[in-house]
Amino acid sequence: MAKKRDGGGLSKTQTAAKFLGVSVLAGAVLAGIALPAAGALGLAAKGSVEGFDDIPANLKTPPLSQRTTILDAKGGEIAKVYSRDRTVVGLKDISPYMQQAIVAIEDARFYQHGAVDLKGILRALNKNAQSGGVAQGASTLTQQYVKNVFIEEAGDNPDKVAQATQQTLGRKVKELKYAIQLEKELGKRKILQNYLNITFFGQQAYGIEAASQRYFSKPAKDLKLEEAALLAGIVQSPSRYDPVNDPQEATRRRNVVLQRMADVKDVTQAQAHAAAQKPIQLKVSRPKNGCITAVDGAGFFCDYIRKVFLNDKTFGKNRKARSKRWDEGGMTIRTTLDPQTQQAIQKSVSDHVNEDDPVASAATIVEPGSGKILGMGQSRPYGLGPHETQMNLSVDHDMGGGAGYQPGSTFKPVVAAAALEQGTSPYQKYSSPYRMQYPSPVQTCNGEWQGSEATQNENKSEVGPYGMKEATAKSVNTYFVQLISDMGICPAVKMAQKMGIERADGKPLQQVPSMTLGVQEMSPLTMAAGYAAFANGGEYCSPIAIESIKDARGRAMAVPQSSCRSAMSKRTADTVNTLLKGVVQDGTGQKAGLKGRDSAGKTGTSDSRYAAWFVGYTPNAAGAVWVGDPQHQRKMYKINIGGVYHDKVYGADTPGPIWRDAMTGALANRPAPALSTVPINDPDKGKGDGGKGKGRPRPGRGHGGGDNKPGGGWHIPGFPDVLGGGNGGW
Repeated sequence: MAKKRDGGGLSKTQTAAKFLGVSVLAGAVLAGIALPAAGALGLAAKGSVEGFDDIPANLKTPPLSQRTTILDAKGGEIAKVYSRDRTVVGLKDISPYMQQAIVAIEDARFYQHGAVDLKGILRALNKNAQSGGVAQGASTLTQQYVKNVFIEEAGDNPDKVAQATQQTLGRKVKELKYAIQLEKELGKRKILQNYLNITFFGQQAYGIEAASQRYFSKPAKDLKLEEAALLAGIVQSPSRYDPVNDPQEATRRRNVVLQRMADVKDVTQAQAHAAAQKPIQLKVSRPKNGCITAVDGAGFFCDYIRKVFLNDKTFGKNRKARSKRWDEGGMTIRTTLDPQTQQAIQKSVSDHVNEDDPVASAATIVEPGSGKILGMGQSRPYGLGPHETQMNLSVDHDMGGGAGYQPGSTFKPVVAAAALEQGTSPYQKYSSPYRMQYPSPVQTCNGEWQGSEATQNENKSEVGPYGMKEATAKSVNTYFVQLISDMGICPAVKMAQKMGIERADGKPLQQVPSMTLGVQEMSPLTMAAGYAAFANGGEYCSPIAIESIKDARGRAMAVPQSSCRSAMSKRTADTVNTLLKGVVQDGTGQKAGLKGRDSAGKTGTSDSRYAAWFVGYTPNAAGAVWVGDPQHQRKMYKINIGGVYHDKVYGADTPGPIWRDAMTGALANRPAPALSTVPINDPDKGKGDGGKGKGRPRPGRGHGGGDNKPGGGWHIPGFPDVLGGGNGGW
């Protein structure tokens, strides 16, 4: 019996035994790496005892990265996305032939040995010594599984992958210790199951289920003998034995596996021979990964879902954690996308704007009262090819979009709403000349703006006086310049903020009078969600794209919720509804009007016609359509769009019809409720000069008359008493 040293600890005999044991383990390690066997034991033994003991006892196994399926609101599949194309299955869902084949070719003594196969080690060392290199390895299936865990944990980080696969003694010893642990904790069947689910089979397929679907378009439980042998043979070198690109080499390797199965008595020699005579018969399913495969032009919405996941703290405390969870996958994400709406958007955009046109179009529809994004599409397809793009033209920069586009006169209703909230009467008149200087100074939130800018109306015939309804219908620039100058800029800024209307580049709104004409860049999603507040009685709801998420185990995950808030009174919203109904009934937006249902909206064009818009709504849908050059270089003069020539593009003649057709299709066979409005009579012509008096109307006092003298006033519930001359006030 071995004796202990004085003071405790191991005796010389025990120390030697342990040292020898580690040397043997190291020999096992060296049998699997690219070093000749001669002199290997001495190299392995040096300094290995302490290193082996210092390795942590527990192997941290990351969740296997799997496919995530993105669904529309009805449960239809939009796309599958993944870092690793993998579907985890149990042994009961894997063909017995596959289980036998992988064991036979990778570790025939798997069920007889522990974590270390000593016979395999000696055989490998002898063979390698004879060859002077590595002719044969001795890693067990369990050790190979541990190596794959290291690779999986490395993800797509090239440095970490290199560390996980480097041929070093330290890594192999670490691999071996964890293999010993797993043999004790999991047992053979669980290790085999894990191995088959983690292993790479080439052609972007990770795990046996994905491999079976990729090469044979069938589940792994239905694999035949010759098919299982083919897949088992791929594992050693997925590129070399790829049956798609080199069927001859793959066939040779398959037959090696079949013979090995016969040698270990998994099948008879006759069965192996018969299977080897069969030609490889693949039924390849090409990889379908990512938003580029999305249906009905929903690639941009699909990518928006990924951006929401990566940016929202609901899914992790920081971006690194959220990115890791996204790559892990295995989720089923049910979105707000309505298939009928999405199809209608994509058809309308494609019908009116060609993908190779010099300009592009983007459209988004949201649901008032919920913030749900019902559809999102654009004329240039999602992709990397000619006339394709991966830039989502409907959203802000931080969500995959560009810097945004000037919304032009579609911003005027925001200013109108702000003025109404301040007590301005919708009968407020201004002189509205064809051309004018911006009044200066103008109050801002923190002081005042001063300048000498000038603006003018679209047509020389547009000369006031105008009231708010007619000025909105005709989109009279100078009316709204006078309105914001009297009101001040701050109320307009605060109204925009309450309506969720902000710059696409994330910068604060510039407090300048020209904001009333929509000179600051915004996205279609922002404008659609903002206008939805008018349809929803003045309540704004932030856009949402995700209804629910289930993880790989079917457990519900938390998802972001829409945040709703009052942006304006219902009276103000109803008044804006009246103003904007006038736009589509007999104003600039007549081409956008819907048949058989109430609608309201506003046209818009930017300076030099780099962009044209129509933003509108019904009680159950609000949508924004933009047309223009994403690079902000092509002015829309003398241009062909969708095969139609335009001397110059207006919001009414291209975005308007796109909006009309998209909304018509989206709302087909759906309820047609009426918009809530208030009566605003058309102003009497020829009375007053439109309000030369200056200053914001105050309760009980207006300035509808040219000389600002009291006229016959009357009271409207919900608004202050307003006295005015000229048109008789309210």
